[in-house]
Amino acid sequence: MIFAALADPTRRAIVARLAEGDATVTELAEPFSISLPAISRHLKVLEQAGLITRSRSAQWRSSTLRAEPLRDATAWMEQYRRFWDPRG
Repeated sequence: MIFAALADPTRRAIVARLAEGDATVTELAEPFSISLPAISRHLKVLEQAGLITRSRSAQWRSSTLRAEPLRDATAWMEQYRRFWDPRG
């Protein structure tokens, strides 16, 4: 599910932005020419994959990147490094 969530370039950009710190839906939507509901759908996919958590404070909903799933995906990919890196 992690790789499916990261297959979309918008979601990868959202993950990159969240690597800089927590952000609201509005903040995450700024660089894109898509609607807030569309960004929310992307966030839902990332949340279902376990890549982010979302919290609510008053009327603001903030998203936070979770490192553990990325670490797990990287560890899984490392076992295949020999296929693309001759130094292995």
